[in-house]
Amino acid sequence: MPASPPPTIAALAASGTIGPDDVRRLRGTVYANGVVCAEEAEWAILLDEAATRVCPDWTEFFIGSLTDYVVRQEPPEGYVSDANAAWLISRISRDGVVKTSSELELLIKVLEVSVSSPPSLSAFALRQVASAVIDGQGPLADGSELQPGVIGAAEVAILRRILFAFGGDGAIGITREEAEVLFDLNDRSLEAGNDVAWSDLFVKAIANFLMASKGYSVLSRREALRREDWLDEPPRGVTALFGDMTSALLANGLKGIWRDWREEETAQAVGNREALAEIQAAEVVTSDEVRWLAERIGRDGVIHENERALLRFLREESPDIHPSLRTLLDTAA
Repeated sequence: MPASPPPTIAALAASGTIGPDDVRRLRGTVYANGVVCAEEAEWAILLDEAATRVCPDWTEFFIGSLTDYVVRQEPPEGYVSDANAAWLISRISRDGVVKTSSELELLIKVLEVSVSSPPSLSAFALRQVASAVIDGQGPLADGSELQPGVIGAAEVAILRRILFAFGGDGAIGITREEAEVLFDLNDRSLEAGNDVAWSDLFVKAIANFLMASKGYSVLSRREALRREDWLDEPPRGVTALFGDMTSALLANGLKGIWRDWREEETAQAVGNREALAEIQAAEVVTSDEVRWLAERIGRDGVIHENERALLRFLREESPDIHPSLRTLLDTAA
């Protein structure tokens, strides 16, 4: 347990108000050395949760100092350990829901600043959007014009920001943990009211996940998941969902996902597998991911329109389909 906070912290917490002068005083006394230790991190969280009125200076200080603590103060710098991620989640949330808007911003900032962080941290951040949309809980739902059960443009923007934050400009594919949250959110939302940008993000993210699981080099998340101009134009077919820059890469990569599942393999396919051990390893991963996708689509008893869009894309671009997906492709897409 952290030590009792110093009088300055205790008094501010009791007052419920943190102004610019208070922030300057904290910088010059409690946090004067510029390095936040474990106890000081706990005190900052205590203050943020106790205060009902805070100035922008406090929010900036809180996010900056706690980000430094989580990301930079344990070697190797920039890498968030499983332990630090678990500590952060446990301290800023109750029953899986982040408690304050500044703590939510801290969570996303940690993802943005870190070189690497556990996939569970990104999935946890995505679940904050789901909590707001589905259950009306958390800082995203407080005082907002959120329509219950509907994924609006603002929520899509936050989801995209979180996915960008975890992957950044590096070629990091969408993870299984993230894909699960996106499917859960899709299943529980009111499809008819969702912003069209949600389908764009959902289909691209799941396609990116499939490519990454196969071992294909993928575009950076920022490029692969960017909002396309087609959202403001009349529909131009399934492939248009991915935009001009990414459609070819996605098509070629997704074809490769299914090609190794031919019931009667060609001699070339056999030779390739014997020669490339790393492809064999990737095929094992793909087996799991294909089965997961087949079980995940329509798990709530409904095949949603953006799931149909994904299936149509796979049917059009992937002539060699794994048997576990063939029935879905034939009946649903």
